Amino acid sequence: MRYRKFRIQDQLREEISIIIQRELKDPGIGFVTIVEVKMSDDLRLAKIYYSVYGSDADWEKTKEALERSKGYIKFLLGKRVRIKYMPELAFFPDRSYERMLRIEEILTRTQNDRED
Repeated sequence: MRYRKFRIQDQLREEISIIIQRELKDPGIGFVTIVEVKMSDDLRLAKIYYSVYGSDADWEKTKEALERSKGYIKFLLGKRVRIKYMPELAFFPDRSYERMLRIEEILTRTQNDRED
């Protein structure tokens, strides 16, 4: 059962990425990357973590557009992925890349201060 969950997570991540890039025509969606999909143990809920390249305004527009498009994405997934129950989709922003850049900047600044 565990490997099945991982396979479904990977397949959903790939299919959702393709759907967002090629089939959604919503102008509010910015440059989105699906970072990860985590399924609940009963495979009824899919938490989709995404990252957006751009400003905070781009993040907000993309968040709203993904919430609007959630039903359509689920419909298209139902056509492409063969599982008994199509999970409910929940989108969550993933700002870990921005935090990593911030930490790296602080560490670089600290190292430069030590050298001086």
